[in-house]
Amino acid sequence: MKRTIASVLVLLAFAVPAQAVEDPSWPDLSASIFDERTLLDGSDIIAIDSPYRTGNDSRTLIAAQLEAPGGRMLGKVTLVLDENPMPVSAVFKFDTPLPRFYFQATMRINGPTPLHVVAETTDGQLFVAESFVKTSGQGACAAPPGTDPKEALATLGNMNIGIDALPGGGSSLDLLGGLALRDKQVDVDISHPSHSGMQMDQISLLFIPMRYVENVEIDLDGAGYVDMTGSISLSENPRVSMTVPARTRTVDVTMTDTDGTISKAQKTLAGY
Repeated sequence: MKRTIASVLVLLAFAVPAQAVEDPSWPDLSASIFDERTLLDGSDIIAIDSPYRTGNDSRTLIAAQLEAPGGRMLGKVTLVLDENPMPVSAVFKFDTPLPRFYFQATMRINGPTPLHVVAETTDGQLFVAESFVKTSGQGACAAPPGTDPKEALATLGNMNIGIDALPGGGSSLDLLGGLALRDKQVDVDISHPSHSGMQMDQISLLFIPMRYVENVEIDLDGAGYVDMTGSISLSENPRVSMTVPARTRTVDVTMTDTDGTISKAQKTLAGY
């Protein structure tokens, strides 16, 4: 069913021109994604870090920092790129509810678009914050792959994990109270062509079948932490980063793509 829905969305992207920015799709989009539930203003609990204009439409870093309000806990975070062919671009679901969370990911931005980050708390409340990204308008989801499709298969699924202190130092992501002091950051680099289904092989001129990172499961110290659902909005060879508790000693990552390929990687902090 997931593959069918994804295929339909891509076909619609060809059949129907992208909506103009003056005709925002968010009201209908949010009603469809969140079943017409009420979305509360989350501007005081969600800080989005996105560029004013992309330097590279095919690989743009989008980040957000969230802190649950009023003693609540975060259960899920959704990144929506409104005008992308698959607007629901990444969903982070927490195995154990969290009081705070930071993520960043390299994304394809298909054209000028509003973007929304929606936090769902464990009591069922939804909080939303909005930003906007301008692009060159070249259509990143249909841009030719950066590597030969056959060569990409040779390293598909390889992963590298890094663990470091969370960056701070006065950026817009410090607005929520210096979370960097209490967390570490895990960076997961995934070797994957992230084919959107809209790209054309430059030799055969045939469309390359859709194949992207469908799920990234992250376990900490042998226990579940976050399951991320991906989309064609993830860039080629995506990097996904997120906060983990400072006490974390080992990180296990399992990647599954839409063709059923599964790969695993583990990182243990030095000295443990």
